Amino acid sequence: MNNRNYNIYFHTHTVSGIVISVVLFIIFFAGSFSFFRDEIINWERGESVALTKEIELNYDATLTALDKKYNLAGRTISISKAGNERRVNVYMEGTKDTLAPAKLKESQFFYLDTKNLKTQTYEESYSLGEFLYRLHFLAQVPYPVGYYLSGFVALFFLFAIVTGVLLHWNKIVSNFYTFRPKEKLKTLWTDSHTALGMIGLPFQFVYAVTGAFFMIKLLIVAPSVMALYKGDQTKLYDDLEYNNPVFKFENKKLANPFRINELVAKTKGNWKDFEIYSVQIQNYGDANMHVIVEGELPYDQKFTAFGKIIYKVADGKIIAKKDPVTDNKYLDVVKNVLYRIHFGDYGGYALKIISFVLGIITCYVIISGVMIWLVARDKKNMPEKKRRFNNSVVRIYLAVCLSMYPVTALAFIANKLFHPLSQSNIYNVYFITWLLLIVFFLLKRDINFTNKWCLISGSVLGFLIPIANGICTRNWFWKTFAADHTQIFFIDIFWLVLASITLFVSFKLKKAKAQQ
Repeated sequence: MNNRNYNIYFHTHTVSGIVISVVLFIIFFAGSFSFFRDEIINWERGESVALTKEIELNYDATLTALDKKYNLAGRTISISKAGNERRVNVYMEGTKDTLAPAKLKESQFFYLDTKNLKTQTYEESYSLGEFLYRLHFLAQVPYPVGYYLSGFVALFFLFAIVTGVLLHWNKIVSNFYTFRPKEKLKTLWTDSHTALGMIGLPFQFVYAVTGAFFMIKLLIVAPSVMALYKGDQTKLYDDLEYNNPVFKFENKKLANPFRINELVAKTKGNWKDFEIYSVQIQNYGDANMHVIVEGELPYDQKFTAFGKIIYKVADGKIIAKKDPVTDNKYLDVVKNVLYRIHFGDYGGYALKIISFVLGIITCYVIISGVMIWLVARDKKNMPEKKRRFNNSVVRIYLAVCLSMYPVTALAFIANKLFHPLSQSNIYNVYFITWLLLIVFFLLKRDINFTNKWCLISGSVLGFLIPIANGICTRNWFWKTFAADHTQIFFIDIFWLVLASITLFVSFKLKKAKAQQ
C-alpha cells in the first residue's frame, strides 16, 4: 500500500472513530444488555414464562372482558406478542360505526397480562429492560433526533470498520496473532485493539449495517416512495407485505356466535409446532368480521417460516392462506434475516451470551482506539497545551463510557429495592447517577483512577444484585434454579459471573500498573 492511501485510510479511520466513540460505546454497551431484554423484564417482575413466541391466552374470555370495558363492536383489535413475557400488546382501533359516541371512535393501546387480564399503559408497564433496550438506539433523546443520531453513528462506524480493515490488510494475519503486553503502552493498546477488532469484525459489520438500516431507513426509502409510489407510503408497505388486507365494515350484526379460540386452534393444527404470535380481529361483531391469525415455525425447523390464515367468521371459510413451509418468498427471507441477525434471538442463550461478549469486546475496541489516539499524541515534542487538551478529551470520554457499568448495576439494585420503578424514576436513577459519576471522575482528573474504580464499583454492585433480589423477593438463585424459573435465575448468575470477571480484571490492571 502506498503512503498516500495509507494516510487516507489511517486518518479516515481515526477521525470517524474518535468523533463517534462515546455515542458508539453507549449504543454497544446498552445493546449488549438488550440481548437479555426479556430476561431482565421477567427478573424485575419476579415472573418466569415459557421460552416461546406462542401467545398463551384464552381469546374468547379476554375479548368478553375487554368488550365490557371498551365496547369492541365495529373495532379492529390486534393482539400480538413481541417477546418472552406474560404481557401481550393490544391495539384497538376506533369503531367504524359512524353513529357511535366520539369516545368509542378513539383508538386504544395497552399491555394485557395473560394470567390475570390486567391492563397497563406503556408508561405503567415501563421497565429497566425496556429502558436499556431503547437506550441502545438513543430513544430517550427526543424523536427523531435520537433515532437519526444512532443511525448515522452506525453508518460512520461502518466507515471505521472498512477503513480499519484496509489499514491492516497487508498484515491482517500477522497482526491478529501479535500481542505484546510487556511492551510499551501504545503497543499494548494497539495489539489488543487490532486483535479484538478482528475477532469481532463480522459481528461489528452486521450491527453497523443493520443498525444504520433500521434507524435511517426512512431517509433511505424516501426517494423511492416519492419517485415510484408518488408519496404513497401505504402502497409501499402493501408491496412489502407489512399491511394486512382491510375488510369493509357492513354495519350489520353478526348472526351466529363465534369462538376465536377455535380458529386459533384450527390454525395451529395446520402445521406441526406452529407458534402463533399475532391475532387480528377486524370489524368485531359485524357481519363482515374477519380474523387474521399469524405465526411461524421454530427457528430450529426453518429459519424463515411465516404462516398466516384469514378467516371470514360468518361462514368460517378461509379467505387466504400462507403456508410457512412452501409460501415464503425472497422478500420474507430478507425482512426476517435483517431483524433476526440484529436481535440475535434465534439461537437460544448460547447465541445471546456470545453476542453479549462480542458487544463488550466492541466496547473495549472503542476504548482502546481512544487510548491509542491519546498515547500517540502524548509526546514531548507536542505543545503542552495540546497535550492537556487531548488528555482532557480522553478523560471525558472515559468518564462518560466507563461509568455506565456501575450505573447500570446500581439501576438493577434500585429496581428491586423500590419496585416497581416508574418510567420517570428509572430515568432519574440512571441519568442523575450517571451525571454525578461523570462529574466525580472528571474532578479526579485521573484516567487510571476512572478505569480502576468503575470496574471495582461495578463489580461490587454486581455482586449485590442477586442479594438484593433474594432479600426483596425471596427469589434466591438456588430457589429459582430448583423451580425452573430460568429467566430470574439467569440474570442473577449473569451478574455474579460478570462481576467476578470485571473484579479480576481490575486487580490485574492494578498489578500491571504497579509493575510498570
